Amino acid sequence: MTFIITVTGKGGTGKTLIASLIVKHLTRMFKDSSILVVDADSNTNLNCALGISFKKTLGDLREEFINPPDSSSGAKDLYFESMLYEEVLVESEYFDFIAMGRPEGPGCYCYVNHLLRHALDRLTKNYDFVVIDCEAGLEHLSRRTMRNIDVMLIVVDSSIRSIITAERIRELSKELELSVGNIYVVINRVNKHILPQLLEELLRRDFKIIGSIPEDPMVIDYDFKGKPLIDLPDNSLAVKSVGDILSRLYPLIKPMI
Repeated sequence: MTFIITVTGKGGTGKTLIASLIVKHLTRMFKDSSILVVDADSNTNLNCALGISFKKTLGDLREEFINPPDSSSGAKDLYFESMLYEEVLVESEYFDFIAMGRPEGPGCYCYVNHLLRHALDRLTKNYDFVVIDCEAGLEHLSRRTMRNIDVMLIVVDSSIRSIITAERIRELSKELELSVGNIYVVINRVNKHILPQLLEELLRRDFKIIGSIPEDPMVIDYDFKGKPLIDLPDNSLAVKSVGDILSRLYPLIKPMI
C-alpha cells in the first residue's frame, strides 16, 4: 500500500519547508521504505529545499509527448514511460523526486496537469510513501491531479486569508468527492500573541489542528544562504515541530506500511 501525504495551502505559508521536513523525518522513521517526492508547483523550488538537482520537469516533456516519434497510442504510452523514468525521475540515496515544472511556451497548464496525473498513476504504486508539495491554489484539486490522498495537510499562517483558503480547499475536496482520508491544519510561523485567536477561528470552522511550527531563526538563515532546508539540524524548532506532527500521524501510517 502507498501512503500519500499532500501539503497544500495559500502561497507563502511555508508548504515547501514542511514538505521537505516531512521527507527528512520519513527517511528516519521508516528507513527501509521507498519515498517519492513530487514538486507539483509550477514554480519549482522543492528541489533546492531537498538539496538535489534535476534535468527535466514534466513541463519540459509537454511538446515531446504531444509530438512523439511514433504517434500510435501504444508507442506513445511507452515513449512517455521511458522519458518519465530516464529524463524526469531523479533517484537520490533516500528518496526519488519529480517536478511538474512549467509548460513549454505560452498556454495553460492543463496538459502538464494531465501529465502529472499520468505520471502519478504510473509511479505511486512503486513506493511506500508519496509526499506532494502542491502549488499555491486549487488547480490540482479542481483538475483531480491527485485521486487518492491519505493525509492532506493544509498550511496556514497568522492571516485570515490563509484560513479562508484552507476552508476553500476543504470544501472543494468535498465537492469533487476526492478520496481524502484525513484533513489537518498545520499552523506555520506561529505568532504567540495571535495564536489564541487563530485557534479559536480554526476550531470555529471545525478544522482539526495537528500541529504548529514557531518562527525559526535557523530556517531564515538557511533560506538566506541557499542551504537545503532538509539539512536543518535536529535542534531546529521547525525540525522538532514537524517531527511531532509525524509522530501524531504515525498511528495512521503504521498499519499501511
